[in-house]
Amino acid sequence: MAPLPGFSLARRLRAGETVYTGWCPLGAPIVAETLAREGFNTVTIDQQHGLWDTAATVTGIAAIRAGGAAPVVRIPLGAFAVASRVLDMGAEGVIAPMINTVADARAFVSAAKFPPLGERSWGPQRAMALAGIDDAKAYLRDANDNVVTLAMIETQTAMDNLDAIAGTPGIDVLFVGPSDLSIALSNATELDPHSPKVEAALDRIVAAAKKAGKIAGLYCANAERAKACAKRGIGFLAVGSDLGFLRAGTTAQLKALKD
Repeated sequence: MAPLPGFSLARRLRAGETVYTGWCPLGAPIVAETLAREGFNTVTIDQQHGLWDTAATVTGIAAIRAGGAAPVVRIPLGAFAVASRVLDMGAEGVIAPMINTVADARAFVSAAKFPPLGERSWGPQRAMALAGIDDAKAYLRDANDNVVTLAMIETQTAMDNLDAIAGTPGIDVLFVGPSDLSIALSNATELDPHSPKVEAALDRIVAAAKKAGKIAGLYCANAERAKACAKRGIGFLAVGSDLGFLRAGTTAQLKALKD
């Protein structure tokens, strides 16, 4: 792959680095920027379950880049058109929820990758400006290799179609949503992202990704879980959330006042 100036996520993943991403549901660009400046080399804006509207996302992507990190956006369920928009805004990666079938995977790729892999339409002026890219032809030529597509595996149907999804051209990462996967695998009788069924499914997903030459990813509640899963061959790991960091910091300060 030819690296694009200002793009780092795809290069890190393909080099075999373990990438830890800060996770931002709060919808506050300054918080996302702070996570970048404090050391996360990737920060994820969560539009699916978070509070991000379009205006905040535009500002948040620029803020993450200003903080020195690669911006990633999790789009709403089924909103593949949004994948194209956030890439035009300057995101380096897109996480798509509930990729259950090859048809879902192809629809995602179609929105996120230029021909011949997909059908992304041209309009990355903001992305090019943020990355300092002046050569439109170079962006067109190299964008598919530098934009990362992360397909969420979080249902029984996705597990049934796992190898086919992993083998879909243009899908780069199989990203596990462990809470939804635990609900699906237990027929909605439990919510346990660390259940034995989820752990077994996670091993299958890591193996499927490796077999297809792709990368496995996972949402983790904390650093301890992320470090343990990195040792299992998972290359892209979300660590906690901005809200969790705020709560933990507040709790620690209040406890210090009482001690």
